[in-house]
Amino acid sequence: MLRIISLIGLLVYFAVLLVAVTREKKNHSVLDYFFAGRTLPFWALSITFIASWWGAGSAISTADLAYTDGLGAFWYYGVPVLISTLLMILGAKGIRRVGYLTQGKMMEARYSKTVSKILSVMILIFMTLTAASQMVGIGTFFGTYLGLNYELAVVVGTGIVLIYSMFGGFRGVVLTDIIQFVLLLISAVAVFLVAMHASGGLGAIQAAAEAAGKTDYMSVTAGASKYMTYVITFGCAWMIQANVWQRISAAKTDRDARKMTVMSFFAYIPLYLIVVLTGMAGLVLFDQMPAGGVVTAVVVEYMPPALGALVFVGIAAAIMSTMDSLINTGAMTLAIDLRSGEKSEEEKLKFSRTATLLVTAVALVISLGIRSILEISWMASDVITTGVFVPLVAGFLWRRGNSKGAMAAMLTGLVYCVYNLLIGFGLPLPAFWAPQSALQVILSVALSLAVYVGVSLRTEPEYDKADRFIAAANLFGKQGGTEA
Repeated sequence: MLRIISLIGLLVYFAVLLVAVTREKKNHSVLDYFFAGRTLPFWALSITFIASWWGAGSAISTADLAYTDGLGAFWYYGVPVLISTLLMILGAKGIRRVGYLTQGKMMEARYSKTVSKILSVMILIFMTLTAASQMVGIGTFFGTYLGLNYELAVVVGTGIVLIYSMFGGFRGVVLTDIIQFVLLLISAVAVFLVAMHASGGLGAIQAAAEAAGKTDYMSVTAGASKYMTYVITFGCAWMIQANVWQRISAAKTDRDARKMTVMSFFAYIPLYLIVVLTGMAGLVLFDQMPAGGVVTAVVVEYMPPALGALVFVGIAAAIMSTMDSLINTGAMTLAIDLRSGEKSEEEKLKFSRTATLLVTAVALVISLGIRSILEISWMASDVITTGVFVPLVAGFLWRRGNSKGAMAAMLTGLVYCVYNLLIGFGLPLPAFWAPQSALQVILSVALSLAVYVGVSLRTEPEYDKADRFIAAANLFGKQGGTEA
């Protein structure tokens, strides 16, 4: 009964999304397709900002980690998101003021076309891999909930996202994200309340933790050391995540860009706590980790079918809302930053839809081959952290940094990333750090920074480009409300 009602709910949900997207204002240009013409209010962008990061990892992985680690699991996703968003609050006005819509165009103005192309390739890899991780999430969730095999579940979930993303572009993504966020919020609160009521509350959870010998289960700081690698890697990667910068660039004014990030920051705290506490309640409800995860097990075993179906749609919405933004930004990078040659707006718009299809197809193949959200997320974050973080951030802050330094830093980071990937695949290469450790990440950023600074200082400065770019960003200025 639950599966039948859930399937009906999914079909109704898909129909609502299609109607909403097709009735929206049509896209007439690339600016419309990827930035909604910079006409959206800050609160709508804030919701799509939140929906971009509150996805499969939040709804499923964090709850399952909390089942084992307690409050300390907040450090896995919650802390990196808060750190990244806080840094975005500080940099949002500068990103919006600089006058370039994409990170690739920003780096072309700051450094060179070659630097821009390499950076854009890394961003495209990151977006495609991260979209694949959400496809793994939808495949696992649909497979467990609806009794589908993994491959069919991935194809069904991804197909829904692809159809409405191709129709609506960024405006469609934002509109559907708002619908999806409301559904997810209702679902997350419902699962949380049911789980806490059925478990007996925090007192019962603490007693179960003590009986299981989990002395730090109720300590939020206990996860700091265990998850520090993810805090550093995810924090650095998400701070420069192109789909978040896309939302900042899409804001009407630089003041709206700041307001969007502030609103998101304060929303993330209770949202991630709800997920963590739901997972912790599972320690009382289940003797061992349920096969489909804590959230799915709570819905199946403790909720009436109608409410369970609503939650199913809500969690599916969370995963798809993250997936759609990643696909849209990957397509944006491919269509704007990597495709060369002057084309008409009609041709650009046509290719933008083709790019959406290409990014989705590649991510789908990856998700069918690697069925681990954590593994794919780590691979994606490693690429962007080691190769892009230093030259992108330093470009806003240090005028002496030049294109040769940026190029050397990116290539060094890419080589480091590939080297670690080969070790992960089992090649007997020497390593002076533990795989996927905090030391590995710190060394990667330090090495990239040393190369960037060293090469920049030993080559000719590019003060004219640097000064124009940094002055346009006016990162530490007090002016606001610019429309450019």
